[in-house]
Amino acid sequence: MAVQERDNGPEWREREEGGFLLTFQRLFFAMRCRDSFPMAELEDRLKNNRNSALLHRILRQTVLHPLCKKYPPSVKYRRFFLSELIKKHEITGAEPLDDLYDALGEVLRSEDPLVCYKNYFLLSGENITLAENVAIISEGTTGLVTWEAALYFAEWAMENPEVFKCRTVLELGSGIGLAGIAICKTCHLKQYTFSDCHPNVLKQLRKNIIRNNLLIDSDTWNSKECEGENQSNNGSEEIQREKVNIVRLDWGEVTQEQISELQSDIIIATDIIYDPEVIPNLVSVLQKLLVATPGRKTKASSVVYLASTVRNPETYHQFKMELDKIGIEHHKMRGPATEVFPYNRCIKIELLKLYCGT
Repeated sequence: MAVQERDNGPEWREREEGGFLLTFQRLFFAMRCRDSFPMAELEDRLKNNRNSALLHRILRQTVLHPLCKKYPPSVKYRRFFLSELIKKHEITGAEPLDDLYDALGEVLRSEDPLVCYKNYFLLSGENITLAENVAIISEGTTGLVTWEAALYFAEWAMENPEVFKCRTVLELGSGIGLAGIAICKTCHLKQYTFSDCHPNVLKQLRKNIIRNNLLIDSDTWNSKECEGENQSNNGSEEIQREKVNIVRLDWGEVTQEQISELQSDIIIATDIIYDPEVIPNLVSVLQKLLVATPGRKTKASSVVYLASTVRNPETYHQFKMELDKIGIEHHKMRGPATEVFPYNRCIKIELLKLYCGT
């Protein structure tokens, strides 16, 4: 009985509520949908407590948090979030909460820009900040938003840091950079190269890399482009940042010279199998990177890790068939066991390991 009383004492309740608040914070900053939030539990807690203290704490961890002031989710999303909190508060019949309505009023007076921010928290407490386009498809590309397979693979990489330790890594189709930034922050790499082909994606990717205190070793972009933001976010020259590269890589136009320059120990990619038309060029690039050819000055890459959301089984099967034709082996690997990032875990995501057959 003594143990039971101790487990349910003030310290236990404080830890339990802290976990509840952390859930709201992680979901809010990742801009997750309403169904992801424990709204029914929130309603029960508000009814039982009959005060506004819990809502005050939620506001401080979300809309009123300094991170939200600096890198806010979209106006539309904050309006939805505050409206949901107000509904739950009104159900309790408690007195109106001024901070809640003031926050909503401020959001309603704001314009909604085309770019918003998502923040993902690592186990260390550090966050990854990404500027994303509000629309899923914009500027002729889907590469300006983060997709679930990137989050899935980042979790796997953080569970298996030995795979990347002191290795050179090339990422195909980096998009806005979530997977690569997470790996650079949590694994001890020798070198990391981001790549994509769309100019606007590369521009946003570069800004996100700098925003997260990673040092770009060399690329073809104007170094003054993000100079102001770089100075405002780094705070001090003493901050240690990983060195990375950014390259423009069009799978349909890749040259043997580029292949030689990009040769890495490990190649990774997330959510790049979405259109049957891109498969031939993708497979061709993988073959050039994985298969050793006579006269090549550098060795072939040893392995590819590829995480894919299986939206169209036929397209995914076609990709595997094309790999079989050219002798690239592939097998499914076990996914991450630790939940770090909030995303839809009901969808089918598969992680493949690709390598040259004997």
